[in-house]
Parts: sequence; C-alpha cells; structure tokens
Amino acid sequence: MQSVDVVVIGAGFAGLTAARELGHAGFEVLTLEARDRVGGRTWTEKRLGHELELGANWIHWVQPHVWAEMTRYGREMIRSPRADEAYWRGADGSARQGTLDEFMALIDEGQQLLIDDVREAMPRGSEPTVGTIQELDSLSIQDRFDELGLDPEARAANESVWVGHVNAPLNQVGLSSALRWVAATGGHWQLMHEASSTYRVVDGMRAFTDEIAKDVPGEIRLGATVVSVIQEDAGVIVRTADGAQIRARRVVSTLPVNAIAGIEFTPTLPPVWDRQSTETVASQGTKVWMRATGHVPRFFAYGTQHDALSVLKAEFYLSDERGDYTLLVGFGPEHARVDPDDLAGLQAAVDAVRPGLEITEATAHDWMTDSLAQNTWMTHRPGQLTRDLAELQEPAGAVHFATTDNANLWGGFIDGAIESGLREARRVAAALRA
Repeated sequence: MQSVDVVVIGAGFAGLTAARELGHAGFEVLTLEARDRVGGRTWTEKRLGHELELGANWIHWVQPHVWAEMTRYGREMIRSPRADEAYWRGADGSARQGTLDEFMALIDEGQQLLIDDVREAMPRGSEPTVGTIQELDSLSIQDRFDELGLDPEARAANESVWVGHVNAPLNQVGLSSALRWVAATGGHWQLMHEASSTYRVVDGMRAFTDEIAKDVPGEIRLGATVVSVIQEDAGVIVRTADGAQIRARRVVSTLPVNAIAGIEFTPTLPPVWDRQSTETVASQGTKVWMRATGHVPRFFAYGTQHDALSVLKAEFYLSDERGDYTLLVGFGPEHARVDPDDLAGLQAAVDAVRPGLEITEATAHDWMTDSLAQNTWMTHRPGQLTRDLAELQEPAGAVHFATTDNANLWGGFIDGAIESGLREARRVAAALRA
C-alpha cells in the first residue's frame, strides 16, 4: 500500500493550489483526479474552430487570489468585446433594442436599490456572514425585487441581469449571493458586473492550470476516481475505483458540495455536508457556445428568467471554408432546457432574445449532470450562507475541505477555489507539524 503525507482529491484550482503549497512545504503529496485532465470546472477545449471555455472563464484584478496567481505565472488577460448593440425583453415580453448606455441607464436605479444596504449587510466582503445578512439571509433575490416597486420596464431588465449572474431562477437564489459579490467589490455593483463577466485569460484556463500543475511537487494521477475515504487510528485510507489503496496522514477533498456524496466517507461526514448535498446549492443552469452565420454586430442580449437563454453575447469573429461566422456564448437558468444537439430548439431560444441570427452548430458541457460537479458556479439558496458556511470550512478529523463552495471572499469563482486551497494547505501543514 502506498503511503504519503497528504492525498488531495481533485486537480482543479483548489486542489492544485493545496498540493503545490503542501509539496513546497516539504510534505509528500499525491493528487488524485478522476478526469483525464486538470482544471476541474475550468475546461478549455478547441470546438467550433476556436479554443472555448466550457466552464469558468472570467477573472479580474479585484480578485486577489487569482490575480496573485496570474502574476506568479506570468499570465495575461484580454477584454471580451464591448457590445455595440443591446437587446432585452420589455415588461410585456416583447423585444427591445438599444445601445449599451441606454440599457445601463434603464437598470441603474434598480441595480443600486437591490444592493443598497450591502455595507450594513456585509461590511467586509471577506466576512460574508457578519452583518445584517444574518437577518436578511432568508430572502431570495426575487423577494428583494418584489419589495422595490420598480417601474415594470426597469424591473424586467433588472431581473434579467441577475438571472444571468446567478444561473438559476431568482426565487431559488439567496439575496446573499448578490450582496456578497457586490461586497467583494467594495459595494459597487458596476465593478461587480465587470469583475464577473469581462476579462478572460490569454491562452485560456487550460494553459493557466497547466502552469500550476507543473509547479506541483509529487504525482498528479489522472483517471483516479476516489470511491471511499476511511479514517483509522493509523491514518486515512483512500480507495480508488481501480482498487488502489493509499494511506495518508491527511486528506484534502475539493469536491463541490453537490457532488461530495459520490465518495463514501467513514466515519460519515458532519451533517452539514449531507444537508447541503441533499438540498443542493441554487445553481442549475448551463453555458452553451453557438456558431452563427456571418460576422454579426457585437451585441449582448438578456432574456427573462423564464426564457431558455438568459444571456447571449457575441464573442469571436472567425472564418473557414464555409464562410464567415460568429461564436456566441449563451447562459440559461435551467440546464435541461438547453440541448446543444437540438438546433431547432436552440434557434428558437436565440430568436426569443436576439432575432435575426442563423445558428448552425452548438456545443456545451452539462455540468449539472457531470457527477464530479453537479453544479455550475455556486450560488446559495436562501438561508444556506449564514447557516452553513462556517461549518463547511471545518475539517472532519483528518479530512479537510477546499472548494470555492466554502470560500469567503469570492465564493463560486476561481478566486474562491484558490483561497480555499491556500487555507486548507496552511491548516494541514500546521496539523502535520504538530
């Protein structure tokens, strides 16, 4: 039986960060990754004639952990194209078209009112459960919009913006998700919009995670699916699907809360993990890339939370033997409503938010049905943040948990994954030295 100091389960940003820090601290670390690649819920792959991000994409310099890693590995970023046209649905459901400035003017008051109490709710973005959020956490984003009394046109537009952010119907997402992201940007919703959906990494997330992986001492074993983690007096035994057994002094699990039930833990994990994986977090949407004929004007379009697509953007201009085309990226709040193989259904979904485009191909990865993820980016249901976050950060014996799902500052983002990996590496190192 192989013996190491630490087994890290998962080679996404959280796992790679934890493995690197522990390895450089002098501990023998084995990283087990069930996929055939590193990166976790980030995944860059060439499809539709271009390198595409099938998972997490955008980063920003106000995200301190990811920016430190960008600096460390000499990565650069590039801005997504600025839209020349804006499309959205009016209060009566019919299409509206204008400029980016006109749309921003329409949503300005509502966006501010939604998060106007953020400095009392979460005075410090790094402490998301401290403040009046304790009293507000039972509210959904929909509850807050229902209180605001916005003009119907402004309300429709504002709701469409937030369903795009949280990747789920608004009545299922806690107001905490809106407040904590804005708290992370100093209370400025405009900066939060930019930080969450504007800048991407040059050469993609794959090149980024590959750089970190090269810096990880010890083995990163791909195709190694962990099936059980057994804590004994002599240490922890980790078993994989191919029958391998590894003894470790400590284990770091990086599985999302929705997916952690795929591993059998002995003794069982604290009740908070069962509760969260049973309830699931709120995110339940999808991300889809589509090929549209011709080089269409740069645009963004918002649907309602009742549409199959809540956000649609023109991202890349390309050409091949079939002619010019534009790659569009779309997001929808319910993954089951978007099938990349159903071009007729996708065409109808696009027509509803941005008429006049011809969709000829599409591709996506369904993270909700991916057994190692079972969500897209984490958003909490009402009440989950203040009830569970602190407990989700606590080790269970010799098992530690590093995931963007239990990060403080940018939970649900790449930055949160790195934060959690750093946190648990420090804790594990201290425990082993003791």
